[in-house]
Amino acid sequence: MSQETLELVQGTKGMELPLAQGNWVLLREEGYSPVQSLVAATGACGAYVYQSVLENSKIPYTFHKVTINYERDMEHAPNPISSISMTFHVTIEEDLQDRATRALRLVSKHCPVIQSLNPTITIEELVDFI
Repeated sequence: MSQETLELVQGTKGMELPLAQGNWVLLREEGYSPVQSLVAATGACGAYVYQSVLENSKIPYTFHKVTINYERDMEHAPNPISSISMTFHVTIEEDLQDRATRALRLVSKHCPVIQSLNPTITIEELVDFI
């Protein structure tokens, strides 16, 4: 087991995560909400894992961005996340794109953020070759 500690402080505009270059406010009106932060963390983790899988598979790539769409269950308070879809935008040679697509199946399995989410949340990984 590995334990780490984060500390949030009450700032003038909401809960803040202290950073060396200024605090990150976790309030939708001032930056990103806690839910948006969770979705962003899921996308970042998925992107890092996908890049690692491509590298380990010896698939040359240029990673451009990840687009993350998410839905919330508006019928059940407190409106939890019901699905997250990540699209990785990459440049990969055409003859390697099938292998790169198959590599997507490893993302959820090896992403600690996704593994920490409620299993009722549907996760989808897609790739857009550009």
